[in-house]
Amino acid sequence: MNTKFPYTDMNLPQAIQRLPELAYNVWFSWNQDALELFAQIDRERWDQILHNPVRLLVETDPAVWESLSRDDRFLQRYEHVLKQWDHYRSEPTWFEKTYPEQLAYRIAYFSAEFGFHESLPIYSGGLGILAGDHCKSASDLGIPLTGIGLLYKKGYFNQKINTAGSQQAEDVVYDFTKLPLLPVLTDQGERLAVQVNLGDRIVTLHIWQVLVGRNSVYLLDADIEGNSPWDRELTGQLYGGNQDIRIAQEVLLGVGGVKALRALNLPTAVYHINEGHAAFQAIERIREQLENGVPFHVAVEIIRASSVFTTHTPVPAGHDAFPIPMVEYYFSTLFSRWKEHKQAWMKLGLEDSKPLFNMTHLALNTAALRNGVSKLHGQVSREMFRSFHGNIDEREVPIGHITNGVHLATWLAPELKELYDRFLPGNWQANQTNADLWRSIELIPSESLWEIHRQLKERLIRYARANLREQRRRNDLPADKVEEVRGFLSADALTIGFARRFATYKRANLIFNDLQRLDRLVNDPQRPVQFLFAGKAHPADHPGQEMIREIYRVSQMDRFRGKIVLLENYDMNLARYLVQGVDVWLNNPRRPYEASGTSGQKAALNGVINFSILDGWWEEGYDGSNGWSIDGSQEADWQMQEKENTESIYRKLEQEIVPLYYNQGKLPHQWAARMKRSIRTLAPVYNTDRMVMDYTNQTYIPTLKRILSLIADDYDAVTKVADFKQFVYANWHFVRILEVNDGANGKPSPPKITDARQPSKEVTATIRFGPIWYRDTAVELVYYEERPDGWHPVVVAMEPLKELGDRVVQYRAVIPSHLQHRAHFSVRVHPVSANFASSFELPLVTSL
Repeated sequence: MNTKFPYTDMNLPQAIQRLPELAYNVWFSWNQDALELFAQIDRERWDQILHNPVRLLVETDPAVWESLSRDDRFLQRYEHVLKQWDHYRSEPTWFEKTYPEQLAYRIAYFSAEFGFHESLPIYSGGLGILAGDHCKSASDLGIPLTGIGLLYKKGYFNQKINTAGSQQAEDVVYDFTKLPLLPVLTDQGERLAVQVNLGDRIVTLHIWQVLVGRNSVYLLDADIEGNSPWDRELTGQLYGGNQDIRIAQEVLLGVGGVKALRALNLPTAVYHINEGHAAFQAIERIREQLENGVPFHVAVEIIRASSVFTTHTPVPAGHDAFPIPMVEYYFSTLFSRWKEHKQAWMKLGLEDSKPLFNMTHLALNTAALRNGVSKLHGQVSREMFRSFHGNIDEREVPIGHITNGVHLATWLAPELKELYDRFLPGNWQANQTNADLWRSIELIPSESLWEIHRQLKERLIRYARANLREQRRRNDLPADKVEEVRGFLSADALTIGFARRFATYKRANLIFNDLQRLDRLVNDPQRPVQFLFAGKAHPADHPGQEMIREIYRVSQMDRFRGKIVLLENYDMNLARYLVQGVDVWLNNPRRPYEASGTSGQKAALNGVINFSILDGWWEEGYDGSNGWSIDGSQEADWQMQEKENTESIYRKLEQEIVPLYYNQGKLPHQWAARMKRSIRTLAPVYNTDRMVMDYTNQTYIPTLKRILSLIADDYDAVTKVADFKQFVYANWHFVRILEVNDGANGKPSPPKITDARQPSKEVTATIRFGPIWYRDTAVELVYYEERPDGWHPVVVAMEPLKELGDRVVQYRAVIPSHLQHRAHFSVRVHPVSANFASSFELPLVTSL
């Protein structure tokens, strides 16, 4: 495939001919020198066009290029950036040094949205920003990762707030030739395209390339001639339209994404599904195997062994599910070609309790390794999907967790980066996951940290005022009302930020439960507090939009005007100002519905202190001294939890946070100490370098090694595994636990002493296996013991004692003698194999 920069023939002077190379790689978005280089071309215009270097190239007068090519200051910066860029691409990477033998294959990373930079607005919120940060760190670490997504002609939407406080979703149609995107061309110079069957028609997709440092993300575009008007709109807007549009988008993403990988001729071994939107990729990959003559059950095993699935939402309604006839229609061409496998395909996504095809169920059934995005979310996911895995304790459900992080170079304020450069070891950014390295944060003088924080806060306030002035000007408010904004907000006041998607479970309006108390906080003449809110609600989310109206209504009250403000059009640009400039980052979701949350991690990098419900990442990040928790009983009903959470917010603000901020004069030493503690404990953990290393070490490399082993020798091992599973499924009903004897039935067995501190006794179990070989099972005794954090299962492997004939085997185990009654423990049998990815890969458990 050809990579050609469209504007290399625009007669740029020789001295600056590599500018397009920098403009078309979103590496510029996390290199401050590159950003400054483009800003130097035309700083005012740069801000107006949302820091879009490609548009700057297209729209700048040729005479400016001639002038810049003779500007020594510009040329010096240009050469400096090119030197950084060339060094970045040539230096040895973590992956090359750690896994030099695994460079031949790529990891495909499927996501419905990617947030790289405000100049490429194809993201809506946290999921997309995470995907963008994931790709950036993959590039930094040299991981051979290829992104797959859709290219939305209208992006998400621009948010406007009217004089009633209502959100207005403004559609924008983007000109792809003015975005940091490249059309993918064949060797003959034609547009590379793939075709996807959608029901009774074929949709053609063009492929676009986003260069992300060392890697690429490929985006599919249906807005081309030859497709019907309805089909051209399928890649019109992110998360827009009805269920028909939603399922069609997900077919294009999953099926079209696999076809794009094949058209690009990329040798892909691992497929990472970032949320269930892309799970249809499994159906297409099964079809490929069938076309190659592989039996269906073996094809499924190949796809499972090579797939990784990350689930992001603990809210049941957040898991896409479609009526069965709808799925049958969209895959009608496939099902007519392979009639005999239609039911098996459909079974992969069926819900147990409803006649729906669930995308998360499809992903779980076709990915051997699955994870949530925080420790708590992993636990919640295991609870949600326990029914998939038989009669086992929820803690044994094979869904792990890899806690989210953020891309440090993208979200850290440049001024703080310079400060860190002065006090942290010289290689600190390349080794940001090293906690010992971050101890040097304590060497930074409090005066220096506070001075920079103050600058960032003042910059935020200037930006916030400009945002509010534009709101009022556009809404035709009188000139005095527009100018009134110049007096809003104060750099001296304790400033609290709340910015995220306005979904009801995030409870953006929680602090408004007691306006009298809020009034006292905000209008304290000696210790004032001010609040900045920002966020979008999905156009179809009316309760979320009502929250926006409530925040706006409160912000317009005389007692809160200029001290509580609602900023419009939350995007990556506004997010940077907020997470770098507020004093406290407030997060009060309804636990445990915040799967992870990453905005607070961005804030923590910048010395902003978190004040949050112990949910998502904060449940594991909070240590009692690096921020504050919002308390409340987790067992109480929602109404009581809301009361307790509200009371906790006010109590901690009044008694801890506000006094700490104000009681130390102009330089709050204790506040600065807490800022340092927050940075030192959180920055080395909650970054995407650590996160992507975890994905690589725990999922990508094990998956790569496993699938290559399974398909070696003409698919010999994977065929045996698939056949074994079929055999076990067909014969598991023969497995019976005939008897369990702990000495209580008949003559008691004498206690056995295996530990001087713990008397023990022997338990035997007699099991009939039928056609299944007993060595292909695990026989285990399970009991529970109390620990400080609750009751935990203890699993004791039982050993075969003797074969009794007729496929009956007696097992034995030794357990503590205080387990005197049979009700205190159970015995279970489940199938195992050295080729399984987890102990409970098959949801078959027989217990007594």
